[in-house]
Amino acid sequence: MYKVMIVDDESWAIKGIRNAFDWDKHGFEITGQFTSAYKAWDAIKETKPDLVFTDIRMPDISGLDLMKRAKEQDPDIEFVIVSGYAEFEYAQEALRHGALNYFLKPLDIDAADEFMAKLAMHFSQRRTARNHLLLDALTCSDKKELKRFLPHSDDAAVYYYRVLAIHFEGEHKDFGKLLSLEGKPVYAMEVEAGASKRLIVLMTEHSACLEGHWDTLVQSGIHTVGISSVGCQLNQMSKLIKEADLSASQAFLDATAGAVLYEPKLHLVKPCIDEIYRIIQENQFDDIDAYMNGLQDYFRDHRLGMCEVVHLWNQAVGILTNAYAMELKDMELEFLNYAEIKDRFEHFESLCSFLRDVLASIREGNSRSMQEGDILSCFNRMIAYIDGHFDQKLYLKDLSAQFFINQVYCCQLFKKNLGKTFSEYISELRIKKARKLLKQTQLSIEEIAIKTGYVEYYYFNKVFKKHCGMTPAKFRKS
Repeated sequence: MYKVMIVDDESWAIKGIRNAFDWDKHGFEITGQFTSAYKAWDAIKETKPDLVFTDIRMPDISGLDLMKRAKEQDPDIEFVIVSGYAEFEYAQEALRHGALNYFLKPLDIDAADEFMAKLAMHFSQRRTARNHLLLDALTCSDKKELKRFLPHSDDAAVYYYRVLAIHFEGEHKDFGKLLSLEGKPVYAMEVEAGASKRLIVLMTEHSACLEGHWDTLVQSGIHTVGISSVGCQLNQMSKLIKEADLSASQAFLDATAGAVLYEPKLHLVKPCIDEIYRIIQENQFDDIDAYMNGLQDYFRDHRLGMCEVVHLWNQAVGILTNAYAMELKDMELEFLNYAEIKDRFEHFESLCSFLRDVLASIREGNSRSMQEGDILSCFNRMIAYIDGHFDQKLYLKDLSAQFFINQVYCCQLFKKNLGKTFSEYISELRIKKARKLLKQTQLSIEEIAIKTGYVEYYYFNKVFKKHCGMTPAKFRKS
């Protein structure tokens, strides 16, 4: 909800403004009403409303002076000027100093709803643009850019930061209230990272304030909360975001993960890696099934997370490609980060299934149960299906079962027939469509991300930049 403040030295006028608009319908909430401009100014400094409706002529401070003061402190506060005087000079000056509109009393009720709809659109577009700038600043850790968005006091010797990554279902919640930060000297900044994902950047001069009972966050509608470590330098921000995101990715292993603190346990993965190495070195491929079944139990029993999944995958890829370079050269065995793993595999069980199939294919020497012509026919049908459904979530395991091709052999077919991996093929289709939508439509970048198969704007931003060399927002401007 956007916070609204109404300022007028006559209480009947405040009532008129309050009753003229359908605030809730358009996402606005009246949080303050003042007949004194001095008291209104104090409240503006303390609560930072999104929008102020103010009379232009008041005995202590004029509406124009109030707007000038507020804009100097926070340019993002918007103003609508209301006046009983139809003087063009007032309207000109109000608009020149950044007022969104100028109304005469009494307000025209018939025009109110249309104006509120335009106002809501303005705030939505402004929030989206700000969110893009903020995400770029946070992920590149540019100190100058970050200081534009984060409040800093020159008196503080050091600031402490912590990042939360929250995945939720349904309507957006007031995470500030859920965090119970009222009365604490903690600044919380919320950033949209997808339709159902938020990053919360916490900042304080007192590190103890960043310790909390995080389980209280996990309630109806909130799937997972990833909690980073505590940092004390601005240039650590991208690292803290990655930690929070990795922690929230616990859902990849456990759908009921809840609140997860960043706590890497890479040393516990060593026995799992040693066992893969043993199977290959000793040619004990009959142990594959027992190993894979035990691997999932081991990760669950030791409460290992996405850090450990990434480590296991990349170590396994290194061991396999070193031992069987020729046999595996066309398979989709490549080093991946946590976001790429989540995009490629539905869950940890799927990743284990793929590794099992890779090891089984080595054991069986890639024997084929179908004729080459039949396999190619199935593969072509799979490609046609992908071309028509790339905007949906696609996993190689599901597609290989649907079109009766072993998923390991599928990887080889992609490289042999298309010269690219399964993941590369889908990414190119999605980014090509995204570029077209950015050029030819007015859809928001979040809407384009969803229409091209990316649930998280944050991940879409990274993939687009990797392919195009710039963010979607900069591409659209160019």
